[in-house]
Amino acid sequence: MSTAGVLVADGDRPREGGPERKEVEVAVGVLIRPDGAFLLTSRPPGKVYEGYWEFPGGKVEPGETVEQALRRELQEEIGITIGAVHPWHVERVDYPHALVRLNFCKVHDWTGTLHMHEGQQYAWQQLPVTVQPVLPGTVPVLAWFAQERGFVGDTYWV
Repeated sequence: MSTAGVLVADGDRPREGGPERKEVEVAVGVLIRPDGAFLLTSRPPGKVYEGYWEFPGGKVEPGETVEQALRRELQEEIGITIGAVHPWHVERVDYPHALVRLNFCKVHDWTGTLHMHEGQQYAWQQLPVTVQPVLPGTVPVLAWFAQERGFVGDTYWV
């Protein structure tokens, strides 16, 4: 598993909480079907970056591991029970509203039918993705997929 530096999103906007902000730990599920398509969901109505596309997941609660949080979040958000969790990459993102540490985990097997419990949308995607806008913290994942899959092109969305 690799850890990158800090990605600054919307750097021209002021940061909430000042320079001593606490980093928020987040578990993120990169669900991948056998055909290689991956699941993106839209940010729910009323949330920061509403309508932006991302990989599903959520905050790690006190006392939880990343895997436990991912299992809970995917059940709560999209109604599935996941199988094996494969830690993949960690990306730190400095958003205006929060400093987050995104723990991206690949998931190849799950049970249940997708049900968007928070009013979000979902789309199975391949490179280049066709949904927009893409959340800044999601862009590095598309680059990792491109590198793994030998994707040729200079943009990861249409």
